[in-house]
Amino acid sequence: MRIIAGRWKGRRIEAPAGDLVRPTGDRVREAWMSIVHPLLPDARVLDLCAGSGALGLESLSRGAALCDFVEQSPKVLKVLEANIAALGGHAGVAVHRDEALRFAQRLSAGAYDVAFADPPYASDVAQRLAELWLAVPFAAVFAVEHSSAVSLPSIGETRRYGTTALTFFRYQS
Repeated sequence: MRIIAGRWKGRRIEAPAGDLVRPTGDRVREAWMSIVHPLLPDARVLDLCAGSGALGLESLSRGAALCDFVEQSPKVLKVLEANIAALGGHAGVAVHRDEALRFAQRLSAGAYDVAFADPPYASDVAQRLAELWLAVPFAAVFAVEHSSAVSLPSIGETRRYGTTALTFFRYQS
């Protein structure tokens, strides 16, 4: 995988081996970043179910001020930390070994400008994170990747890319 744009454009990052992680395809990640790109300069970003860290690292590459990465698997965390180090690190990075829902439940409204979640398709985590965000909008924009066969709350805007869907929730003050 490569970083698509920004200061690390073209730099390679690794995906964890095996089936522990399903990396977001380049086309979908590019579409995702095109949608949130105007919000990224100086943004506070949250990458839930971070995996390789591609979404958070892409955000930092495009000017985000900080990114909190949340990943529960120790094996995947090692790859994430290696990817951060390979890009030279970043002062605004924090890596949390935690389950995405547990981490998000501790957040207050407005804690982040942009939040991403890319949970396993076979779980109900996408639905549960969306419901949690609706109760406590912890980011101005919350974007969730999920199977296109799954519907998230209709307040979100969903875009489909084959078997993958991205649903965006925006806080309206």
